[in-house]
Amino acid sequence: MSVATSLAAVMTAPKTTELREIPIPDLPSDAGLLRVLANGICGSDIGKYANEKFAPSILGHEIVGVVEKLGDAARARWGVSEGDCVALEEYLACGHCDYCRTGEYRSCFETDAQRSGTIRYGSTSLNVAPGLYGGQSQYLYLHPRTIFHRVPHGVAPHIAAMALPIGNGFQWTYLDGGAGPGKTVVIIGPGQQGFGCVVAAAASGADNVIIAGLSRHKERFETAKKLGATHAVALDDGDPREQINQITDGRMADIVLEVSGGGPEIINGGLAFVKKRGTMLCTAYKKGPIPLNIDRVIQYQVNVRGTRGHSYHAVELALRAMKAGKIPFDLISTHVFGLKDTNHALRLVGGELKERAIHVTIEPWH
Repeated sequence: MSVATSLAAVMTAPKTTELREIPIPDLPSDAGLLRVLANGICGSDIGKYANEKFAPSILGHEIVGVVEKLGDAARARWGVSEGDCVALEEYLACGHCDYCRTGEYRSCFETDAQRSGTIRYGSTSLNVAPGLYGGQSQYLYLHPRTIFHRVPHGVAPHIAAMALPIGNGFQWTYLDGGAGPGKTVVIIGPGQQGFGCVVAAAASGADNVIIAGLSRHKERFETAKKLGATHAVALDDGDPREQINQITDGRMADIVLEVSGGGPEIINGGLAFVKKRGTMLCTAYKKGPIPLNIDRVIQYQVNVRGTRGHSYHAVELALRAMKAGKIPFDLISTHVFGLKDTNHALRLVGGELKERAIHVTIEPWH
């Protein structure tokens, strides 16, 4: 390959991006190179973009691209070839701990972005050789521990770039939460992660799929209904618990998912929607301790658990849903930008602009 550098949007300081030419390294036998076609912006990228500890780095972990080059050992081990279109996971799991060996590599300590020294797509310093660890770049270094998913033929890059957030939805709602026929699922937070949960809950055959948010989210409520939600509840308009009580004929929710990042009023409010012996899953990190209504947990024997990330199976379920072509994923993908507009795109996702967005994609060759 004759290309010597990759144009990348480098975060050089909090909320500051600079376009740079990054040298493309010589590849060891067990590594490779990806030509990035699309990179989705996750809500977690916004926190990183405001945090000086991530500078300098190339952000972006919702990565779709074409395998450009492979070392001989990588070619033999990975089962992919040059020219294959693939979606990557952000995880570079160790591969040998108990979690990895049992298929739960999302719990491997090497996948934890909060842990010092972890190498992970979209979270690794530019100073860690060879530097090309983020999707906001024309090329990406394929680490020996990369996890690949083949993108089905006919799925556009900007849709495939949602494989991870939609995969999160399948993981949390269906695989972790147990959504299915006869169940009522309440999803608090009508953002990209919440919509992934709506898609998964509807696909699981749940009887009631209830999206909950604030009254200013009414436009998003309509989008959620087109994705499979059966009802929408505004948390700041009337008594939301009574609304859910009426929807369910008094049975309340089997599963409540909190994906909003809200405070104690959202957590404990959601807890009040859960039926006896039901489940509440908390997926969004908070800025500090949250007081929990433990009396409610005990009285209703509620299973409260934290969950994060996705398994291999969950991401595959997302890609299969995209391949089927029955779900209007374009409703979630609201914007596509080129590398030169990366700062604008991050600010848009972060809610700093008047314009509203759900899922935003950077296409480095756009």
